[in-house]
Amino acid sequence: DAENGLSSRMRRTIAELYDLFNDPERRIHFFDKEIETVFRQSEACQRIAKVKGIGPETATAVVAAIGKGTEFKNGRHFAAWPGLVPRQHSSGDRQVLMNMTKKGDKHLRTLFIHGARAVVRVATNNNDGHMNQWVNQLKERRGFNKTTVAVANKNARIIWSMLRNDTGYQVV
Repeated sequence: DAENGLSSRMRRTIAELYDLFNDPERRIHFFDKEIETVFRQSEACQRIAKVKGIGPETATAVVAAIGKGTEFKNGRHFAAWPGLVPRQHSSGDRQVLMNMTKKGDKHLRTLFIHGARAVVRVATNNNDGHMNQWVNQLKERRGFNKTTVAVANKNARIIWSMLRNDTGYQVV
C-alpha cells in the first residue's frame, strides 16, 4: 500500500521477494541460475570443473569456501577440512586408520561424495584411462563406499593443487 512510505520500485521488489520465498521450486530455480552465473564468470570454477565428479555447484562452493587455498599447508590438510580423510588412532610404531572423520564442512563433504559416487558408477562400466582402472581395482579390494571416499579425497587434493598453483587439470 502507498501509505507505508516505500517507493513503488521497493514495493515491487519486496513483493517479488515474498513470492520467491513462498514458492520453493521457483526459489531453487532462482538459486540454480545464480550458481550457474557465478560459475560462468569464474575462471577458477571452470578450471576445477574439468576434474571428474566436479560440477558447477561443487566448483563454486569450493572457490567460495577456500579461494586460492592458501590457508591450507597441503592437499591433505584441505581434504581433512571437510572430513574426507581417515580417522587416526596411532601410538608408537602402530598406525591405525579408521573411517572418515566426518568433521568440518558437511555441505562441501556431501558435494565431494556425490561427485565421487558418480565417478565410481561411471568407472564400473568403463575401464579406459588410468583413473577408471584405479577406481575399479580399488573397488574390488575395498568396496563401493570406501572407493567413493577415496575418489572424493583425491578430487579434493587435486582441486587444492589446481587452485594453489593456478594450474589447469592435467590427466595422467
